[in-house]
Amino acid sequence: MKKNWIAPLLIAVMFLLGQQPCSANGFVQPPAEAPSRSDSEPNPDLDSRELMYKDTMMLFLLPYIEKKMAEIYAPLLTITPTVYPYLVDVTDMKRVNGFRRFDFLITLNIHPTVGPHLSVGEDTMTFRITPGPKVKLESFKHLRDPRKSDLTPNYQNILR
Repeated sequence: MKKNWIAPLLIAVMFLLGQQPCSANGFVQPPAEAPSRSDSEPNPDLDSRELMYKDTMMLFLLPYIEKKMAEIYAPLLTITPTVYPYLVDVTDMKRVNGFRRFDFLITLNIHPTVGPHLSVGEDTMTFRITPGPKVKLESFKHLRDPRKSDLTPNYQNILR
């Protein structure tokens, strides 16, 4: 008679251990499986020194880029496009006068957008950065105009 409590206890323990976590109530979330990733693939969750330098440079150059974008796209669009630093690619960077001289040329490929990141063109700019710091736009090339087909119907009215 004294051993009658063992069977219900074992059943209760098995019942509790056998249940999967339930996320329906919002209290317990099932563990998310991490995607498998080979060692050769870069981890987008990790920052790198190179990426930090690039992002810092983009923040520094963004006012100069935006000023030129407003000028170039004024005859094409009724609004000024937005330039996001992560949509600017550094295509070339070099020292003008050799090692440890602080005179740089940096060439950027820029993808301006409107609204929910709708591309409205593509441009290339080369800036000269010298001590001071002084920033001068050395060259500019407009590669692609906005196209009606790239815009959603509610943004097509911004084309001139």
